Amino acid sequence: MIKNYAGQIYLTLAASIWGGMYVVSKVVLAVISPIELVWLRYFVALLTLSILGLITRQSWQIRKKDLPLIIAIGIIGYSISIWMQFLGTQLSSAQMGAVITSATPAFMAIFARILLGEQITFKKALSVCLATTGVLMIVGIGDLGDSSRLGGGILAIAALTWALMSVLIKRVPNDYSQLVITTYAILVATVVITPFAVTEITTSDLQVLTQPKVWGGVLYIGTVSTAGAFFLWNKGLQIVTATSAGLYFFFQPVVGTLLGWLFLGEQVGLTFWIGALLILSGVLLVIKEEA
Repeated sequence: MIKNYAGQIYLTLAASIWGGMYVVSKVVLAVISPIELVWLRYFVALLTLSILGLITRQSWQIRKKDLPLIIAIGIIGYSISIWMQFLGTQLSSAQMGAVITSATPAFMAIFARILLGEQITFKKALSVCLATTGVLMIVGIGDLGDSSRLGGGILAIAALTWALMSVLIKRVPNDYSQLVITTYAILVATVVITPFAVTEITTSDLQVLTQPKVWGGVLYIGTVSTAGAFFLWNKGLQIVTATSAGLYFFFQPVVGTLLGWLFLGEQVGLTFWIGALLILSGVLLVIKEEA
């Protein structure tokens, strides 16, 4: 029974882990810059995945014709999208970030139609609408008018590129291990980001990394939120259609808000529970259609 829903479980776990990363990154970003955190998380993730690959004796060979696809995944998703998400939020607000990036599933449906020929059924469209409404209720839309337009534009790029990357993963041949694909894509992103990160790191106080809460947070973000969650997301995309997979992205704001309430004392009202119910309804609707 569980095996029948493996893809859905992988995607739910990945999005939930990203939602939980909000609590940890809030502590770490108080003392180091976003680009430093991105580079450190990729360095730790790369080390973690490489060790796991060696232990499980993965085949690291990639056919030449598939290299451009893997490089594109690393640049579009892990480099551009992640950095645009940090930069856009910095120029606007976390609230706007949550609202605009919630458009990712809709973009995924469009790219899946264009690149994979997937059909956008009425139920899938309804599911995206329900879940998007749920996200808007959770994060609220009252203060969006005061946010920077530039930040909003950058966040839209982040949502667009993550959606494109997720659909490109569906084009990776199934005979490759997703652990290997994830490792190579993160390697590409690390190489791309390193020149920008070096400038920040050389001017920073590296002593802050010796603080237990900082290095502990970096290790968690690198191993669990990056190596683990990226692998789970890619593995889930191998099984579930791209259009449906996007819906599981909505678990991110639900888990993030819930953990913020539990550990950071942030307020959660009735709209959160209504929004969470709408998101769950959207996900269940698409699960029922594919059952």
